[in-house]
Amino acid sequence: MHQPAAPLRETGLAAASPVGPVVGSASLATLAFELAAIIAAGALLATLVVRVGAAVGAVWWIVLVVLAAGAAADFVSGLVHWAADTWGRERLPIIGPRVLRPFRVHHLNPEDMLGRSFLDLNGDVALLTLPILIAAWLVPLDSTGGRAAAAFLTAWAAWALPTNQVHQWAHMPAPPLLVRWLQRVRLVLPPDVHRVHHASPYATHYCITTGWSNAWVARVGLFAALERVVTCLTGMVPRADEAVP
Repeated sequence: MHQPAAPLRETGLAAASPVGPVVGSASLATLAFELAAIIAAGALLATLVVRVGAAVGAVWWIVLVVLAAGAAADFVSGLVHWAADTWGRERLPIIGPRVLRPFRVHHLNPEDMLGRSFLDLNGDVALLTLPILIAAWLVPLDSTGGRAAAAFLTAWAAWALPTNQVHQWAHMPAPPLLVRWLQRVRLVLPPDVHRVHHASPYATHYCITTGWSNAWVARVGLFAALERVVTCLTGMVPRADEAVP
């Protein structure tokens, strides 16, 4: 868990650091847990790629499955990002400091993300992909449908696993050369696409894996519609935490 920090709106946003609030450092126990999650997810993904790849072979539909998985992973990243930005307070147990605070600090001090370590940045996402990877292992490979499902889940995890790393790259002034190429060809989130999200009130372009879903989601107003539904059903106010003086 990150070291305790007072909620943003109660500390004075600009007072947390010379350039804005910061997430805070993770404890050694948390880093060890995140390292274990990354190793487990990486090992499971590698073995799945070999196992499922051998079962599927060179079939025409595998490219479509991989691209569909990328689109799905991107959309799910947007749902998670939207939920973390929009609902709940930092004082909520576990998800408050681990999930909500990092996203909300990021709006006010995007550069803070650049200082987070590889383990701190990627461990939680690795943990979240483990159930998907396990599900892929459990899918029988003795039918075309089973092989397609296993390939989809494996590819989904492969796209999703580096989501926070991709997000950090989108904020780097000079990311690695290979990353810049991947950004140019739109295989990972490009900085120009993500920049739209960082205009107040930070209520659009939430998808941060590839960015493929941002345009159509914004065009149909999906997240604004979901906010109206949630408010109607629960009375909760979107981004109420940010409205607290």
